[in-house]
Amino acid sequence: MLRVVRDPRPPISPRDTDVLRLIATQRAPVMLTVYADGRRRYGYWRAVTDAAGRGGCQVALPTEECEELLAAGRIALGEPVTDRSRTVYPVRAVERPRRYAAPVTPSVPVAPRIPAVASVTSRRTALTA
Repeated sequence: MLRVVRDPRPPISPRDTDVLRLIATQRAPVMLTVYADGRRRYGYWRAVTDAAGRGGCQVALPTEECEELLAAGRIALGEPVTDRSRTVYPVRAVERPRRYAAPVTPSVPVAPRIPAVASVTSRRTALTA
């Protein structure tokens, strides 16, 4: 029997869900840039699309929503890369707990099964005995 495990984290808003989806897909790595003056900016690089010819630019994500996701434990920061004017952290989505836990073990111990051993006697042994 499987039991359902509830997610201990609070539910998030639809806008936070969109931001979390962008971070979790990992098509373009999301980075947090912390500038020397303390300003924080989340963003990713949008590649040029062939169809529309648009892109090739840095896209900013809403800082408030990203900070809420970080505080709620939905995203985590990786190892920083630092230079004189800023520190850059890779951002990744945190895995959710599994929906179903391991099977529930019975509280009463069950005796192990012992395979039956077939007694094989040869026909010759049976006739001479």
